[in-house]
Amino acid sequence: MTDEHPMRPLHDLARRHGGWDGTKDDPINHPKHYTSHSSGVECIQITEHMNFCLGNALKYIWRAGLKDDAIEDLKKAKFYLEREITRLEKGKSA
Repeated sequence: MTDEHPMRPLHDLARRHGGWDGTKDDPINHPKHYTSHSSGVECIQITEHMNFCLGNALKYIWRAGLKDDAIEDLKKAKFYLEREITRLEKGKSA
């Protein structure tokens, strides 16, 4: 067992990919609700490795309640998950 913080791999990923270092307030490129996750990682650093629907679903889950209503954010995530499920199901029947 190690004393390493559980989010350490995400911090390392952020550094390797030139992520935001958290030292500046930037309402255009790094608004507070984008950068306030306890991991210190900005959501886009993860979602840019996903397709559109999965990335958007994760984005709404990641930031649920940080800017607006958490329930609304989770419903948006559900919308994108359902679109992705439909896309995959159509691919199976083709």
